[in-house]
Amino acid sequence: MDNNKYNRRSIRLKNYDYSSPGAYFITIVTNNRQYLFGEIVNNEMILNEYGEIANKYWYEIPKHYTNTQLDEYVIMPNHIHGIIFIVGAIHELPLQQNEFSQLIQRRKMLLPKIIGRFKMNAAKQINQIRQNHGIPVWQRNYYEHIIRNDNELNKIREYIINNPLTWQTDENYV
Repeated sequence: MDNNKYNRRSIRLKNYDYSSPGAYFITIVTNNRQYLFGEIVNNEMILNEYGEIANKYWYEIPKHYTNTQLDEYVIMPNHIHGIIFIVGAIHELPLQQNEFSQLIQRRKMLLPKIIGRFKMNAAKQINQIRQNHGIPVWQRNYYEHIIRNDNELNKIREYIINNPLTWQTDENYV
C-alpha cells in the first residue's frame, strides 16, 4: 500500500476559511485533458451531450447551496472556468472543539464541497451514458483563485468570456 497516496499536499491556502463570503474563480479540468464537452466552432463553444450535463450541474449549484451565486462561466472542450460567489454566513450548531476539531476544519471547506458535489454528479451521469462506471471524468482537485477586488473580478470575467476566442493559445489546448 502506498502511504504517500493519502498524504498529498493540499493546494488550498492554509487556514483560509473557504466558506467566507467572497468571489472565487474556479477552473476544473477533465482527466488527462480529454475533450469531453464539445468543440470550438468559429470561436464559439458548441456543447455536446456531456457538455450539457456539466452545464446542468453547474446551474444547480445554488439550488443545493443557497448561500451561493453564479457569475460568468464557460464550459470548454476539456475544462470549465467559472466564478462562484459565497454570500452570507453558514449557520450550523456549535461544535465542541476538543471532540470535533476535524469537523470544525471541514466546516471551513464549503467551496471544496460545492466543487466535489458538482464533479461527482456530472461524472456519475456522464459515466452512465458512456457505460464506463468508475472511469475518471475529472482531474484530481481543481484550481481556485480568491478574487480580491472589482478590477480583478472584471478581468477574470473578460478572460472567461473570451476563452473560446483564444482556444488555440489556451494552456488546456492539446
